[in-house]
Amino acid sequence: MIVKPYKNKINRIRSFALSLIFIGVVIMYAGIFFRSNEIVMLIFMFLGVLAIIASTIVYAWIGSLSTKAAQIICPNCGKQTKMLGRVDMCGHCREPLTLDPSLEGKEFDESYNRRSKTNKQAKSETK
Repeated sequence: MIVKPYKNKINRIRSFALSLIFIGVVIMYAGIFFRSNEIVMLIFMFLGVLAIIASTIVYAWIGSLSTKAAQIICPNCGKQTKMLGRVDMCGHCREPLTLDPSLEGKEFDESYNRRSKTNKQAKSETK
């Protein structure tokens, strides 16, 4: 099994929104091949516009999250980056970052951001 490298959450969501724009354009372009059947062409155009509108909504959502994100200085590269959740990666050098003192020195795991029973138990044990 190939493990994908973990990326900064904000950049990953922005990449998804950008891909929605390209998918919408490709869907609309595919509609041009159905010029003889106007209803099918209009359906493709409408679906493409929906993908672009969804992209706009995702960009607005991540923009509002980005303004609330914690801004920190990466200890590895010294650049300012934004962090969402308990653990995240530096947007520049991919250094694992955390604001939770109980996670310092532990192996990076994205599951630390999920609210599961094991995370709740770990929190109660540290108190």
